[in-house]
Amino acid sequence: MGRTHYVPTQRPNTVQHRTSLFHDAVAIVEQDYATDISLDDIARRVASSRRQLQRSYAEIGGTTFREHLTRVRMQRAAELLAHRSLTVREVAHRVGYRQPAQFAKAFRRHQGVAPSAFRSGVAGRRLSSAALDDRLAHAA
Repeated sequence: MGRTHYVPTQRPNTVQHRTSLFHDAVAIVEQDYATDISLDDIARRVASSRRQLQRSYAEIGGTTFREHLTRVRMQRAAELLAHRSLTVREVAHRVGYRQPAQFAKAFRRHQGVAPSAFRSGVAGRRLSSAALDDRLAHAA
């Protein structure tokens, strides 16, 4: 969604309609990412066809529904893992995965590391930052 993309020359009403569909779909995904949501569910909720919503994702968002949903889930998972109070299994369930192994595979593909390694890395950076703050406080 941060990419520059080409919107084909179309009637302004078509572009406006697809932009509206895309923004409505994004809002639904942001709210309901943890549920078993599908493109068809969103199409029904925004009173559109599956194909129109797919076009909207492609032309306005420069992505697909599945890529967008996964990106939102992985961002939320990273936030939850950074807090360390939940197990990887609990994080998987909170972001909409029934199977922790499926979540771990998706997380590795998206973040480049396993959820547990990501958590350790975040904790390590947090400890390093705390140690630096402590040293600075004692040096003053």
